[in-house]
Amino acid sequence: MQYVTLKNGIKMPQLGFGVYQIEKDICERCVLDALQVGYRHIDTAQAYENEEEVGSAVKKSGLARKDVFITSKIFIQNYGYEQTKKAVALSLERLQTDYIDLMLIHQPFGDYYGAWKAFEELYDKGILKSIGVSNFYPDRLVDLCCYSRISPMVNQIETHPLHQQVEAQKWMEKYGVQIEAWAPFGQGRGGLFTNPIIAEIGKKYGKTVAQVMLRWELQRGIVVIPKSTHIERMKENFDVFDFELSAEDMAKMATLDTKVGFSQPPHNTPEGVEKFAQLAAKRKLK
Repeated sequence: MQYVTLKNGIKMPQLGFGVYQIEKDICERCVLDALQVGYRHIDTAQAYENEEEVGSAVKKSGLARKDVFITSKIFIQNYGYEQTKKAVALSLERLQTDYIDLMLIHQPFGDYYGAWKAFEELYDKGILKSIGVSNFYPDRLVDLCCYSRISPMVNQIETHPLHQQVEAQKWMEKYGVQIEAWAPFGQGRGGLFTNPIIAEIGKKYGKTVAQVMLRWELQRGIVVIPKSTHIERMKENFDVFDFELSAEDMAKMATLDTKVGFSQPPHNTPEGVEKFAQLAAKRKLK
């Protein structure tokens, strides 16, 4: 396993297992499978509604709590100083743990400054070992970095060969924020799994298209959290540490960038803000 070191000194596994859209009735089994394969970083969120299953799987795995890096996120309706403290307490209860390795603000809307103040306090107490954000465009990220006592350690954003986030990564590097990809395969859109350039590179190394995409992201210093419900695919995604793409192949991958993401509408548009306001209005603290 490779690790990145966050600016607070915490070591974070660079390859993790994501549980977005994994149903509750199979999530525990999937996380147990992932831990059996060798994953030591599990990424969940309150909005995924499967924190309980993640916590149960970690407990049943027999692994020491310190050996599993757990990430979760709070959603918009739980922002604000007091509300966020309550929400974090609920996540701790569901995850069956007294600390969370990394807690993220899921979206850059609403009272995320109030939420961040709560994060800072919980970080000072050691309840949150690291704190960060998700889906923050460079302007919102820099704003938070400039006006917070403790600046974000991670920004989890849509990143894949068709949306490479080169400019966003430059701004993160300037402020010491670790980039993390929540869609390392672009959710299979845009023909990525049948892309001839990636397939050709894969043949050269005897690797699959998925493995090439993950390797390319790892070499860019990106934390990746691929998801699968099949243990065979989990093993395939984990088998990416025994080869390295050449500079020529990295350059070929760079040509695939369209600079356009699949999030519709984009988060930084009025329509995007309205969409997430509507989602938050439908949710309660849970």
